Amino acid sequence: MIKKRKSSVWLAVLLVLVSAAGWAQQQAKPEIFIVQASDRQPTVAVSGTVVPYKQVLLSAQLPGRVKYIAGIEGDFFKEGTLLVAIDDSELLAKRSALYAQLATAEAELRNASVQYSRELWSPQSKAAPGGMAIPNLFDQMFTRPAEEFMDIRDQDAERSADLFSASTRIEQARNSIMRIRSEIQALEAKIRDAKSVAPFDGVIIKKMVEVGDTVQPGQPMLKFADVTWLQVEVDVPARLVTGLQEMMVLKKAAIFDDYPEPVDVRVAQIYPMADAKRHTIKVKFDIPQGISQPGMYAKILIPDTSQAAASGSLPVVPASAIRYRGSLPVVYVQNEEGKPELRLIREGRRLPNGMVTVLSGLAPGDRVYANPPPGLIGGS
Repeated sequence: MIKKRKSSVWLAVLLVLVSAAGWAQQQAKPEIFIVQASDRQPTVAVSGTVVPYKQVLLSAQLPGRVKYIAGIEGDFFKEGTLLVAIDDSELLAKRSALYAQLATAEAELRNASVQYSRELWSPQSKAAPGGMAIPNLFDQMFTRPAEEFMDIRDQDAERSADLFSASTRIEQARNSIMRIRSEIQALEAKIRDAKSVAPFDGVIIKKMVEVGDTVQPGQPMLKFADVTWLQVEVDVPARLVTGLQEMMVLKKAAIFDDYPEPVDVRVAQIYPMADAKRHTIKVKFDIPQGISQPGMYAKILIPDTSQAAASGSLPVVPASAIRYRGSLPVVYVQNEEGKPELRLIREGRRLPNGMVTVLSGLAPGDRVYANPPPGLIGGS
């Protein structure tokens, strides 16, 4: 009975060893995948940055000390809310002085108008200074008529000169009022510039100054943005822009670091001018709400409709065959001697069936290790 039990134990151990040997043999021979060609349109991955749909940089318009900031990064404010204010005490004092000058100029205008009316209805050239005394009566009755008769004095010319002088004083008073009002308007504009208000509903995304800081004209103070809708801003090579049109939807073409799955994007704007140094064109893509955050990295798969890409199909490999050395994608290819060979590739689009298109580095017919083990070394 004991011998039978011992034989059963040895039989079980033998079966385990045989199974382990088979498993080891299976592991020793990784699965080989023959690279195939895909009939899908090739794409090129272009990196970009998530940006707000609307964003403004509020800068100082005049020198002064910051006396008010509405909040901190992330605080939401409605359109028209005061965000930053610079001390405007000096400007308000100047405005009060200008209003005083304006009141004086208006009083001078009223006085000049009264003097003109008096000259019009009671000319000084015909008035007799000193009242009705005998010398004045003599001047009015004999001296002045005699002077006019002898062409020594022209009372009409004197009256015209007096009227012109009175009207000139009126014009001068009006000009003074216009000048002071213009100065008040310029000062009011500066007072408005001392306050920065929210141009739309949004949040503070970056604050560059604090209360008490002294700022100069042009110095950035606050970044304000509408983050309800986000976009991806990408510098696209010029040859790829030909395959894009505004309002065009790219299916599963955006990959984000902070979102697990590819998402659809829509071409929102194609800039009309290329970068002269980089030969790229800026393109903005709309993304769905709640996908990412401003400033995050994104990758957009853009269709390559160039003649070279359209002339043939791209090879595809299983996603499990791709390994990364740093940030560079590589695969293990079985060479003619049957040994693994490390090869650098350029990754393309990830397909729904678990395959990945390869833009360069492989050709249809190459033998690739579908799931290379961790210990596999190229050239072994």
